[in-house]
Amino acid sequence: MPTIDALSERLTEYLDPQQIRQVRRAYFYAEEAHDGQRRKSGEPYVTHPLAAASILATMHMDHQSLMAAMLHDVIEDTEVTYDGISSQFGDSVADIVDGVSKLTHLEFETKAEAQASNFQKMVLAMAEDIRVILVKLADRLHNMRTLGAMRPDKQRRIAKETLDIYAPIAARLGMRDVQIELEDLAFQAHYPMRAKYIRRAVVQARGQRKDVISSIQETIEQRLRQEGLTGTVTGREKHLYSIYSKMKAQNKSFSEIMDVFAFRVVTESVDDCYRVLGAVHNLYKPVLNRFKDYIAIPKSNGYQSLHTDLFGARDITIEVQIRTKEMDAVASQGVAEHSHYKGYSGDSSDSAVGSYKRARKWVQGLLEMQQRAGNSMEFIESVKEDLFPDEVYVFTPKGRILELPAGATPVDFAYAVHTDIGNSCVSCRVDRRLAPLSQPLENGQTVEIITTPSAQPNMAWLNFVTTGKARTAIRHFLKNQQRHESIELGRRLLNQFLSKYGSNVNDIEMHKLQPLLEEASFNSIDDLLEDIGMGNRQAYVVARRLRPESDESGDGGRENPLAIQGTEGMVLQYAKCCRPLPGDEIIGHISAGKGLVIHRTSCRNIGYLRDDPDKCIYLEWYDEINDEFSVDLSCEVESHRGIIAELATVATSMGADLLQIDIDDHEGKLAKVNMEVQVKDRIHLARVMKKIRALKTVNRIQRC
Repeated sequence: MPTIDALSERLTEYLDPQQIRQVRRAYFYAEEAHDGQRRKSGEPYVTHPLAAASILATMHMDHQSLMAAMLHDVIEDTEVTYDGISSQFGDSVADIVDGVSKLTHLEFETKAEAQASNFQKMVLAMAEDIRVILVKLADRLHNMRTLGAMRPDKQRRIAKETLDIYAPIAARLGMRDVQIELEDLAFQAHYPMRAKYIRRAVVQARGQRKDVISSIQETIEQRLRQEGLTGTVTGREKHLYSIYSKMKAQNKSFSEIMDVFAFRVVTESVDDCYRVLGAVHNLYKPVLNRFKDYIAIPKSNGYQSLHTDLFGARDITIEVQIRTKEMDAVASQGVAEHSHYKGYSGDSSDSAVGSYKRARKWVQGLLEMQQRAGNSMEFIESVKEDLFPDEVYVFTPKGRILELPAGATPVDFAYAVHTDIGNSCVSCRVDRRLAPLSQPLENGQTVEIITTPSAQPNMAWLNFVTTGKARTAIRHFLKNQQRHESIELGRRLLNQFLSKYGSNVNDIEMHKLQPLLEEASFNSIDDLLEDIGMGNRQAYVVARRLRPESDESGDGGRENPLAIQGTEGMVLQYAKCCRPLPGDEIIGHISAGKGLVIHRTSCRNIGYLRDDPDKCIYLEWYDEINDEFSVDLSCEVESHRGIIAELATVATSMGADLLQIDIDDHEGKLAKVNMEVQVKDRIHLARVMKKIRALKTVNRIQRC
């Protein structure tokens, strides 16, 4: 059990006496605040914040981080307020404590929603001061170490949250030591039997592998001495969760995973790293396409190292990582290695500075996603997609390197460059050749995005983008676009029904509008119009309440038909049952959440609304519509070889796009062919049908 005296002794390594006194004062303040409180294990509660501070001390974190760790639960669990901490220890410490507090006083419908909102608030605090997440990780690590005192169901819930959120965050910040311990502790709590069997197998395998590991290690050390290179060679142990994840992801047995022998060489300089690489490649034959240079192109969390796979004697596969001492420290501690927050003077290594800058960039990206996300659940889903570490490295045309998740597409790349580039993206070139926007990118490719000012995101992009930033930006744009289109449609619908009373939206009397807005909790008339456009409120009902006082008694005449322009966007749907075309007589009805749905007047599915003037909307086509419309055709043909190609050729020769064609069934020599074509209007369709009907093998053609 750590004590404040033992911690103070350790802190003399890197903090000055005044800073150590401040850390001790924070401890005694927390001890008094938590007086009488105990943990589930029965220990005094103050042992938990002391342990969290001790974890941060092993990372050589600054005195303010240690003070915040001591105090991180006092706002939540005691009578102490933010102002109380601020007056005693300063705003910086109070801000970190406030960011780490768990916000359990808020009411949520579900635990998932509470977790999501909690994480969202933490991201806002992280954006102000990245030490918030370091204190939070130390808090979570000690909670995981003492998880055994909890009920089994609570253990599993906390373990799952750790695997889903906190371990990936530690990995994203480059804090490998914390990540590994969190993963192994969570794995044991969430899957106790699987962890038990894998641990037993590892212990057994370790004894069998000992001689082989020693032999390979000695051979590498001997070669380095011959080449006059300095370097410490160690065998790397695979941790339990890593073994389990690889078995699951790669569908491999335990023996296949353990057949790979892993070593790390830590040397003095970058130059030595490449010379060591040459030495081990001379010693053992390298495996093709298994070399990665993370020194020249660091990972997004700042990690730097050379990775190579080798064929050893007796068909043994050897993994070797080669790095400098500074890179090794950053690989273990990540952003915590950056001395920006350390209490002693000294220059940071380039690796540590790079890690810190990348962490800040990632947190700023999270903040941007948080501002655009519709709600906390949508935000946390986007973040979880961003946390998984497999990456591809691609280049801009000017040679700038961008890190993207595995499976990222040119659309993800476009949004990574800038949100405006993504929003106006129309096509792309990959390695100077035109490529689909949905094509997954590969390492080393050069990507060029082609934009047009009039372009806008496509909802279909959500089916293939992988980054949270792209997904959030697309959703944000579409929501704003849908709101704008809903307001415009709502305005037109309300004007149509108000026209019965000789009025329009601009003439609405405020004393009639205000009670309606208050009743529906709307802030403005735009909110009301949006609700009408989305079909959540009937325009004719609103029109009756807002009609002029001079027209209170009568119902007015018939409203003017609403003109359909074809540019109404997402709030206008063409019914698939009858597929209306310009030139058809049409009628519409408002469907809740979808907006205006348009049918042909003769459609059987609209029959029950046709006689109800309050539920159906009179429509007409705008004079000029440049859009294309899908229509279904059914042909009865004399079946022969090449009939499908013949029909397709005739349809396309008339300027109709053929979307789908298939033979439905045969009756002797007769066959039924179904076609889906795109035409401009009813006249264009008539020309296409006339041309197809002229074929000798076509007996009958009709529109479905």
